[in-house]
Amino acid sequence: MAELNEKRRKEEQMQQQIYQKLDEDGQRERLKDLLRTRLRECGWRDQVKEHCKDVIREKGLEQITVDMLVTEITPKARSIVPDYVKKELLQQIKDYLNKS
Repeated sequence: MAELNEKRRKEEQMQQQIYQKLDEDGQRERLKDLLRTRLRECGWRDQVKEHCKDVIREKGLEQITVDMLVTEITPKARSIVPDYVKKELLQQIKDYLNKS
């Protein structure tokens, strides 16, 4: 268990270092813009919007909060991001970190 916690701590530390590096010169914002563009191009946003509408219709507008909606749609939203979008973003991050 201690080994797992140590590994998790190191991963979180590395993730924070990567975020800091990406934030230093605005690369993180450029990657977010790229992600937004790719998700819009592939229709992901429209799919998520429709799923939101379905959940609201199913649960009832008065019965659902924004937090409940986010909790409900997040797993599906993540699962329908196309692999090529994930790969492109990952490659952009790797390329940036290798150049730095």
